[in-house]
Amino acid sequence: MNDTAGQTAQGRRSRDRARTEADLLQATYDLLQRDGIFAGLNLQEVAERSGVNRGQIYQYFGDRRSLLRAAVAHRAREWAAGAKRHWEKSFLGRRKAMFRSALANPASTLVEALLAIDGDPDYHPLPEIEKTKAALERDQRNGDLPAGSDALAMHTFMVAAYKGYLIFREAIARDLGVPVDQLDARVLAVHDRVLEAMAREG
Repeated sequence: MNDTAGQTAQGRRSRDRARTEADLLQATYDLLQRDGIFAGLNLQEVAERSGVNRGQIYQYFGDRRSLLRAAVAHRAREWAAGAKRHWEKSFLGRRKAMFRSALANPASTLVEALLAIDGDPDYHPLPEIEKTKAALERDQRNGDLPAGSDALAMHTFMVAAYKGYLIFREAIARDLGVPVDQLDARVLAVHDRVLEAMAREG
């Protein structure tokens, strides 16, 4: 086999693996959406939906926890691909964008909650923490956040607020007797006002 043919075969295998992994991760979200986060993820059904054998799940991901972590990371990569200028935005701009993105894709946050509750030591709720720290320092230098404010605590508070809301939103909407989309709009408005007050006062 010449070098070009070898590279083509290697590229095909790489693409095939990438496609298989993406199918497995999508099947994971589909089943969690259908059955609920705590119903238990049936790996055999994940495999069948993806058109692979169950052994490939273990080959690619190792175990159920790793599959769930990979599903969260996959969604994060998809988000990053569509948010090229995210880190150039101000604190207000970043936090508003993240809440809206999370509302559009709530399943990822629910999987994160499962990993956190399960005590998974390899789950990281702040995977981009170094970029976050650098952006928060820039915010304070630029006056987008008060110079003496605890920017990391502010960031943590807002992350916890939107992730917590996503976990409870459907149950809260049910208790309040309002449609989820209406509650989302009302909570978004409050979220933005809180952010603006934090940015002013620190």
